[in-house]
Amino acid sequence: MMQTENLVFLEELREGVRAVCKRFDGAYWRKLDEIDGYPTDFVEAITQAGFLGALIPEQYGGSGLGILEASVILEEINRSGGNAGACHAQMYTMGTILRHGSLAQKERYLPKIADGSLRLQAFGVTEPNTGTDTTNLKTFAKREGDHYIVNGQKVFISRVEHSDLMILLVRTTPKDQCVKKSDGLSVLVVDLNEAVGNGLEVRPIKTMMNHATTELFIDNLKVPVENLIGEEGKGFRYILDGMNAERILIAAECIGDGRWFIERATKYAKERVVFDRPIGQNQGIQFPIAQAHIHLEAADLMRIKAAELYDRHQACGAEANMAKLLAADASWEAANVAIQTYGGFGFAAEYDIERKFKETRLYQVAPISTNLILSYVGEHILKLPKSY
Repeated sequence: MMQTENLVFLEELREGVRAVCKRFDGAYWRKLDEIDGYPTDFVEAITQAGFLGALIPEQYGGSGLGILEASVILEEINRSGGNAGACHAQMYTMGTILRHGSLAQKERYLPKIADGSLRLQAFGVTEPNTGTDTTNLKTFAKREGDHYIVNGQKVFISRVEHSDLMILLVRTTPKDQCVKKSDGLSVLVVDLNEAVGNGLEVRPIKTMMNHATTELFIDNLKVPVENLIGEEGKGFRYILDGMNAERILIAAECIGDGRWFIERATKYAKERVVFDRPIGQNQGIQFPIAQAHIHLEAADLMRIKAAELYDRHQACGAEANMAKLLAADASWEAANVAIQTYGGFGFAAEYDIERKFKETRLYQVAPISTNLILSYVGEHILKLPKSY
């Protein structure tokens, strides 16, 4: 149970985020959705307000907060009708850099990330032929002197075109030479300003929602050895810290989406009059909204539990995965309830329901599909036979 002073601080944090988000209304986000534009002005505003530096220690110019507080920030962006997906990677990549980066790397990158002069918004893991089977990734980095020479391909890597740095997971030892399949993977920091056009080709992928995602083609890209995070070959463990943070933060975004949908649906159900009565008086409208709200509140409790474990440096893989699944399911349920409540108007762009509907649908699939979470829980928590 959170202490009263923590609850007060979190509410103050929420109010601060809402104040920034009020400057970016539905029309702002609709326009970007129409043109597949990146919310540069919003990202700049949320950075200058100090929110994207929440996880960065105060000694490097950040706020020194935990993943719980960071999750509240992203939740409120989505609850305000925005899309935190435009900037959330700067939060979850901290799980890799803060816990495993060298002192020199932290001093080099963190102050500039905190003040917004350097953006770390790209997380290069997924590949077209391996997907979630991360240990089978094919992108290889061969050390030659004081550089790694990287070759391979990545897909669905978002915000590369709007980032200065990218966290890149590569194989540095062939899998057949490793004792465990998770060995031999390493994490590199790639300077995108130097890499694009010099071994890195970026191709945008147009998707259902506005998510600024891309495909990467890597051909003899040179990355300094000093950009290696932690030890060579130990990168899978490092990246898991980023992935657990990612799941918790995405869960929070889904909760923000869900609350936005429920608030909109509730308001509309009170105001929309058909057959001389508000439609919210009908159980067919009222009960689905109530049920979606209940499921969302339950998901929020798991998000809080996972975040608290993460902040205490305790094992949280199960909780982070379950929080993501519960929150993604709850937000998708709330999205469908909102569409059904609004009827035809739910598909009209001016109401923003269809835009948010597309955005929250993503999290049934990314950053990990709900089916793979179920298989993880079945195998690793319930000790059932591996299902794939």
